[in-house]
Amino acid sequence: MKYFIYFSETGNGDVVADYLKEKDFQIIKIEMKKRLAKSFFFKMMQGGFLASIHAKSKINDLDLNLNMDDEVVIGSPIWNARLASPINTILKKYEFVRPSFVLYSGSGTAKHALKYLDKNFHESKVIILKEPKKYEEELNKLSLLENENGQN
Repeated sequence: MKYFIYFSETGNGDVVADYLKEKDFQIIKIEMKKRLAKSFFFKMMQGGFLASIHAKSKINDLDLNLNMDDEVVIGSPIWNARLASPINTILKKYEFVRPSFVLYSGSGTAKHALKYLDKNFHESKVIILKEPKKYEEELNKLSLLENENGQN
C-alpha cells in the first residue's frame, strides 16, 4: 500500500493529497485537537512559535496499521523553516521505515527541517514545493517519488 500522511493548515497539503490520491495513495489527514488561531497572521505566528520550540501538538487518533513494505510519504507545511508541530507528533509516536517527505513552503525553503530530516531520516527522499495551491506546476516535482520501475 501507498500512504500519504499529512497536515495542512492553508490547503497546500490538500492539493498534494488530491494529486497523490490520483496516483493510488491512501490519504490520511492529520487533525489537531486544538486548532490554531483563525486570523492568518496569528495562525502563522502561533505555528511558527510551536515549530521553533519543536512542540508536539495533540492530534486526533490516526488509524495507522502500516506494514514494513508500505510506501509512506509524509507531508508537512513549513513553519519558521521547520516541520509543523503535528508532524513532530507523528514522527515521535509512530515508527516509519524510510518514509519520504513532501514539504510545502511559502518561500520554497526549509532550512531547519532539512537539517532535522538529514539527521533523523538521512536515507529518505525529500521534496520541497513552493505553495502548490498557488503554483500548480510545483506538483510536477512529485514525480521524484516514483521508484526505479517508474511506478509510484
